[in-house]
Amino acid sequence: MLERRRMDPALLLLIMGHLAASLEVPLDLPQPPTITHQSPKDYIIDPRENIVIHCEAKGKPHPSFSWTKDGTHFDIDEDPNVTMKPNSGTLVVDISREKADHYEAVYQCTARNKHGTAVSHNMVIRQSRSPLWSKEQIKPIVIQEGASLVLPCRPPAGLPPPIIFWMDNNFQRLPQSGRVSQSLNGDLYFSNVLREDSRNDYTCYARFPHTQTIQQKQPINVRVINQDPIEERRPTFLIPSGSSSSKMVLRGQVLEMECIAEGLPTPEVSWFKVSSELPARRTSFLHYQKTLRIVNVSESDAGDYRCTAKNQLGSTHHTIHVTVRAAPYWIAGAPRNLVMAPGENGVLTCRASGTPKPSITWAMNGISIENAPKDPSRLVEDDTIIFTDVHSGSSAVYQCNVSNEHGYLLSNAFVNVLSEPPRVLTPANKVYQVIRNHRAMIDCSFFGSPIPKITWFKDSRFSILEGEPYIQHDNGTLEIPTAQSRNSVKYTCVARNNLGISENHVYLEVKEPTRILNQPEYKVVQRGGSVVFDCKVKHDPTLVPTTTWLRDDGELPDDERFIVDTDGLTITDVTDSDAGVYTCITNTTLDHDSASAELTVVERPDPPTDIELTDQKKRSVQITWIPGDEHNSPIQKFLIQYEDSLHHRGHWHNLTEVPGTKTTAHLKLSPYVHYTFRVLALNAVGFSRPSFPSRVFKTDPAAPDQNPTGVEGFGTEHDNLVISWKPLSGLQSNGPGLRYRVSWRQKSGDSEWSSETVANNSRFVVSGTPTFVPYEIKVQAMNDHGVGPEPTAVHGFSGEDLPVAYPDNVQAVMLNSTMAEVHWQPVPHKLIRGQLKGYKVYYWKAHSLHKHNPHHDEKRILTFTGNHTHGRLPDLHPFSLYTFNVRVYNGKGEGPASPNQQFQTPEGVPGPPSSLTVTNSDLDSLTLEWSPPHDRNGHITGYTLKYQPVNNSNELGPVEELALLSNETSVTLPNLKYSTRYKFYLNAKTVRGAGPAVSQEAITIMDEAVASRQVDIATQGWFIGLMCAIALLILILLIICFIQRNKGGKYPVKEKEDAHTDPEFQPMKEEDCTFGEYSDNEDHKPLKGSRTPSNGTVKREDSDDSLVDYGEGGDGQFNEDGSFIGQYSGKSGSRDTAEGHESSEAPSPINAMNSLNSFV
Repeated sequence: MLERRRMDPALLLLIMGHLAASLEVPLDLPQPPTITHQSPKDYIIDPRENIVIHCEAKGKPHPSFSWTKDGTHFDIDEDPNVTMKPNSGTLVVDISREKADHYEAVYQCTARNKHGTAVSHNMVIRQSRSPLWSKEQIKPIVIQEGASLVLPCRPPAGLPPPIIFWMDNNFQRLPQSGRVSQSLNGDLYFSNVLREDSRNDYTCYARFPHTQTIQQKQPINVRVINQDPIEERRPTFLIPSGSSSSKMVLRGQVLEMECIAEGLPTPEVSWFKVSSELPARRTSFLHYQKTLRIVNVSESDAGDYRCTAKNQLGSTHHTIHVTVRAAPYWIAGAPRNLVMAPGENGVLTCRASGTPKPSITWAMNGISIENAPKDPSRLVEDDTIIFTDVHSGSSAVYQCNVSNEHGYLLSNAFVNVLSEPPRVLTPANKVYQVIRNHRAMIDCSFFGSPIPKITWFKDSRFSILEGEPYIQHDNGTLEIPTAQSRNSVKYTCVARNNLGISENHVYLEVKEPTRILNQPEYKVVQRGGSVVFDCKVKHDPTLVPTTTWLRDDGELPDDERFIVDTDGLTITDVTDSDAGVYTCITNTTLDHDSASAELTVVERPDPPTDIELTDQKKRSVQITWIPGDEHNSPIQKFLIQYEDSLHHRGHWHNLTEVPGTKTTAHLKLSPYVHYTFRVLALNAVGFSRPSFPSRVFKTDPAAPDQNPTGVEGFGTEHDNLVISWKPLSGLQSNGPGLRYRVSWRQKSGDSEWSSETVANNSRFVVSGTPTFVPYEIKVQAMNDHGVGPEPTAVHGFSGEDLPVAYPDNVQAVMLNSTMAEVHWQPVPHKLIRGQLKGYKVYYWKAHSLHKHNPHHDEKRILTFTGNHTHGRLPDLHPFSLYTFNVRVYNGKGEGPASPNQQFQTPEGVPGPPSSLTVTNSDLDSLTLEWSPPHDRNGHITGYTLKYQPVNNSNELGPVEELALLSNETSVTLPNLKYSTRYKFYLNAKTVRGAGPAVSQEAITIMDEAVASRQVDIATQGWFIGLMCAIALLILILLIICFIQRNKGGKYPVKEKEDAHTDPEFQPMKEEDCTFGEYSDNEDHKPLKGSRTPSNGTVKREDSDDSLVDYGEGGDGQFNEDGSFIGQYSGKSGSRDTAEGHESSEAPSPINAMNSLNSFV
């Protein structure tokens, strides 16, 4: 028979090539049934709800359904509790009248029409169960501390198995650790027990997830005793037992292995795989390394796994041999439907694998292939059915069943023999949108039998899209791996077979990608502050983006403090809970972009706690503390402060600082102090609040460790010595009865020390001392417990007295007319009687050497600090007699003055003349009068007069110079121009040169004959009358023009309006009642609609009904109804030159007259 023949391999390869693509048959065409939805193979139901067993199928004609129950026909009509949904095979079982366990069975659904029969897999229906714990009497457990312990759970068997956990009577989970953990079977294991493990409420709970019920075991009472010494021991395994064990796992499932050890100290468990590595991505460790978990197991996971338990006393090992088996699984997918035209060839394949190797059986329309009707076009070859030269009667549904001891696979695949012309199933004119540089997939879903050939065209059908950059898939899809803007065109797909042709047009739009330009950045903000995360987006203008913010991959809180706008997120009044990772996600219909940034909320650290004082000694103590929460900002340092309740109660002082990594400090202390300590923490935000104070720590009194500082010796009178110092503080006193021993002696010679004891004071006065004598001084601290260290002597002087001598050989040397240099011989040191401070020169002007300046000045003083022998006297008056003397001074005051000396200053340049006036102004002459300088600074030898004309633009003419005698005080200048302004400069001279000048201006008078001719024409009567007449004529002319226009007359302006659409370029002519020719000069042509002249002023807006807009300078434009139509200019070239740009005033007849007046 044909079914038993071998087919030529080349023909088989050709037939299989025909099946490269599987077609979806449109539902309007005849086709066998296809199962589209069915309940799972193992179907656990809730006994409290109706049972729904799904079975949906499609086909043409629509299939009918039937069921089997435990392998026999299930007559639905005979069971009143079972109904089948219309147009469906789904069963609904009403359990209100019958228990659910009555329907526990194996069900199978069959869907059939005239073209074939499809069957579902077997559906095993079982109801979920959550049985109660069996009643048992649990005795209290008494166990020695350090021993191992196992608390059994043994939950009732449920369906599905329950989830186990241990809790106490308060429904709190019992803490687990490396010492205490739960095993996979639910038991609780203790590697060793401690006293704190004693409790009476160890309770095991079982939660049944399907029914959401929880069952509780009776609590277990455990009491840990300590009767025998606790002995440490090396690890041993509680589970698994022995040195090795084995485990079988199915491919694709989860492998879990556990090793729980006991021992003291608690052992640590580690894992490794013998001879290979653990699969890192699929491996995890649970229950404190005691459980090894590998997900999605494959054959490569088979082998030996070793767990090791280790503590300080030794280690132990256990090896688990893992075997991987496999239920059947598809190698290249389940068999696919086969659509062929009459006379074509085809192949159905059912390729599967498993461990052990599965068996494969075929059925047709639910009947074993051996018992199915014979078909000469069909040949069965193990996992393959080969069809050759099929005919219309070859349509059927074939079932492939693959099974081994671990499970089975059942798949339906139909053979449908059709003759159909091509049809394109993709909707016409569909628009595909894709982001630039992304892959574009343009569909061309099609059907036809024989299978059509698909051809793609771009824009027109002149060129076929083949090769790069286009990829055409077997299902008709056209792929553009990297879409660009130029690919945004129309595409046409054409489907052909021998029965016809079909085409479809689609469109591709390539959009710009969505990008976040300003991405959020990492932020650190103090609690209570505000923070802004940027998220500015650039996107294609045709796409509408939506922006979403997440915090830690969750939604933002519903809080008004979170303000989202188009460009970012603002958070105000930040709290600790706001910390996290914020993500900005921008979505369009085609793409998205996201960016994240972390927010760290910082705050001042919490104050340290648990301040303790240890290692107490006479002069030191150890302080320890526990740092408070640093609030995301590392602690930089700790500041330790103290309060001395004996000397400064209520005042805290800084003692020392330690790095933020330390929590202890060794403090050096002073005697006789009642210390209280506190600690502050500092981070980048600031200092924390202080910790609570420590207890009081008192140190014993002792002799002072130091002497006063700042010891000084000086005199306030000529016969005393004042000794002062900076007293010790209470902390420095080291004990009660603080006082000072003050010692002094003269520095020269071998004089004995004198001493006095001083208490409650910081100075001591020694009387009867010689004047300004050096002394050695010492101040030593002492108290009731002894004296301080030997002090170092300092030097001081007794009091000063006034000097008793003056400088000798005083003389003055003139440097110039305003500066002299005074010289003197220093006063001997013994006559100064104190610390030399310097010398003072007293000097004053006795009188001027000129008879006109006899007055003298007040005394002036110049001080020269230090041991000087000369000094300069600046700012002297020239040509004057000065008197001066020199004195020495010390800290007490000045000594006697040296005998008065005198010196004369030489002549200098004079000051400016006191006055300069112009008198007797004539047509061609002027008379000048002046007064001599107030400061002559010598003998005046003459004057110099300079003068020059000045025109109306303030330009200066040539300079004339005239020398005058010293006794002259006036001069007359002849031969000057009439009606001319002159500027005059006059200065005085001495033998030293000319002094500064004084200036004046004057104008010669106008010639009367010329003045009589220069009468203002604007004041003449005849001119006023002429201007009035002209203004009246202009007004009449304007009125006539308006009357004519209101009558709708056809004026040349109107003609120009009809000829041109833009009235701005229609100049009015003189005969058309205008005031000048239109000028096309760009310099004077205003912008359309603009009335702003160049001088920066703004003209009044044009008026529709005002005649004044026809005045001089107007550029109004009128329509026929009187509104503006164009720009008219009446300016001449000369007028433009004289006035620049047009006037900013509103034109009027009065303005026109004023304008005409300016031309006359």
